[in-house]
Amino acid sequence: MTTTSPYGSWHSPISAADLAAGEHPVDGSAFAGGAGGADVWWSELRSDEGGRYAVRRSGPDGQPIDVLPPPWNARTRVHEYGGAAWAVTADGVLVFAEFSDQRLYRLDPGSNQPRPLTPSSEQAALRYAEVQFDPAGREVRCIRETHRDGQVRRDLVAVPLDGSAATDPDQIRSIVAGSHFLAAARFSPDDSQLAWLAWDHPQMPWDGCELRVGRIDGDGRCTEWTTMLGSRTEAVLQPEWIDEQRLYVISDQTGWWNLYRLTQPAAGAGEAPRLEALCEMAADFGAPLWQFGARWYQALPDGRLLTVRTFGLDTLGILDPQTGELTDLDTGDLTTLRFGQLKGDEVLLRGGGARTPHGLRRYNLSTRQLTDVRLSVDGLPPAEYLPPSSAMTFHAADGREVHAFVYPPSNPDFAAPEGELPPFVALVHGGPTAHVAGMLNLGAAYFTSRGIGVVDVNYGGSSGYGRAYRERLRGQWGIVDVQDVVAAAQGLADAGLADGRRLAIQGGSAGGWTVLSALTQTDAFACGASYFGVAELLQFAEETHDFESRYLDGLIGPLPEARALYESRAPLNNVDGLSCPVLLLQGLDDPVVPPSQAERFRDALVAKGLPHAYLAYEGESHGFRKKETIVHSHEAELSFYGQVMGFVPADVPVLPLS
Repeated sequence: MTTTSPYGSWHSPISAADLAAGEHPVDGSAFAGGAGGADVWWSELRSDEGGRYAVRRSGPDGQPIDVLPPPWNARTRVHEYGGAAWAVTADGVLVFAEFSDQRLYRLDPGSNQPRPLTPSSEQAALRYAEVQFDPAGREVRCIRETHRDGQVRRDLVAVPLDGSAATDPDQIRSIVAGSHFLAAARFSPDDSQLAWLAWDHPQMPWDGCELRVGRIDGDGRCTEWTTMLGSRTEAVLQPEWIDEQRLYVISDQTGWWNLYRLTQPAAGAGEAPRLEALCEMAADFGAPLWQFGARWYQALPDGRLLTVRTFGLDTLGILDPQTGELTDLDTGDLTTLRFGQLKGDEVLLRGGGARTPHGLRRYNLSTRQLTDVRLSVDGLPPAEYLPPSSAMTFHAADGREVHAFVYPPSNPDFAAPEGELPPFVALVHGGPTAHVAGMLNLGAAYFTSRGIGVVDVNYGGSSGYGRAYRERLRGQWGIVDVQDVVAAAQGLADAGLADGRRLAIQGGSAGGWTVLSALTQTDAFACGASYFGVAELLQFAEETHDFESRYLDGLIGPLPEARALYESRAPLNNVDGLSCPVLLLQGLDDPVVPPSQAERFRDALVAKGLPHAYLAYEGESHGFRKKETIVHSHEAELSFYGQVMGFVPADVPVLPLS
């Protein structure tokens, strides 16, 4: 029997505790161990184990087995966003970066006690990422990030696998440096050449970077190189060797990240590299390089390429590099896809869809069958409590398109009183150079199953729609993003799908900036929730970490020339325009957006006498990982919306507002 009850007050089978206990996001993956290295290994976030990243493998009965036992935590802080923190040999030797001290460790099969490979350092001053083994199995090669005397530098290094460098740092060999940032190091098939990506401040890698290629000398170092592709206005991704002379590479020189084949000139020929387009089209075969280890294509044994391309949603396909023919593959409703390792006819895929939970799967290229390995959730509520996802396009005031995904209220047990329109929460992703897709989102279902709609907005500046869409935010952060999120939320109200008087906005990190900017610049929203959001810019530019320390040059302008813009755009300096309640949530160990950002905005709310709450969480960094934090923050957010938008949420404690 259906109960009539106001939107927002519906009882839901999805609790905040379910989100924390049932979700364990799955990350990188590999084939290793077992007969012929046939077992699947992966890492996953364990919120009920202090938010550590465990390395696990599939057991004989299909159940996961911990390879890396607690409290070990395979997570690197290089660039603070990390990625590729571990690697495993075919016979099961694991090398990983331990989060607590950032040293590299080795764990052998049958052991539960890792051994250090790199020297200790005070305050984790030495960090390692993008771990890979050399062909001979004598060393691991990785990006090293060194923090000394207030300076940060990075190089590609070789670390002996025998553990000798743990007490003798001189045993670590620096292979190449020469730029402030480097990533995607790839050694040629005969190990004689190195290709990698390099860039310097103030560039972000999606603005522009270089593909460099150099020869490895007799000492195992690369001291000279040639820039083969890329520039300050051309972003390059994922170089992969075809043979000793040719590479595949992704470039956005046409305005879209497309695939190319690059041929090096013969030694001494004095010619430029030859670049051939494999398949130029209005879709992105790549994405912003926020983390190490990402891949968007994979060479198959027959010479074809398994690819993922994006225009709003992801599509898996096989590209013939000889003919340019691209054949799409059926992956059901999976709308987000990333590659793991290829072995024989099988490739490991991570992703999810609107009704399919995110997770790790094996995809058989012969049978075109998907097999679950490890889902990111232990179980799902009945499908009728999960909202459908609809791609919608809205229009800002100047007519530009704004892409978003809409999740309407969904609960078969309840209906709203006749004539009532639902409250909606506009979600603003972080980055801001990032992307969301219409996939199953238990966090969104937590609200929609209670009668609160959600719209997830890919505002101007988002990836997945080409470089021009991505660059709409250039110099316009705090303007275009605000206008686009407002356009999406008000577009729903104008279409009669949402109550225009009960619109909320929520976002984290850069999304939190947009939340606070929207609340101080417009009256479109009844309230907002900022998770570790940026509140002002001058202090932020001084305090944030090295990777993003010049990000604002492109989003706002360079300092000191753009100082007036930094001051005028900052939400903290526009609190006079704020007239609604605000919820601030912050991790106290956040190195990306320090707690001072939220604290200064809280002080401004106190001075103005506006209803608010400031929730600070010990031991949390940039993104909440602990079970208790996830539960508390979700329940607090729901209670906050109810108090402001006039409904009484079921089964959550009331959040005190100051």
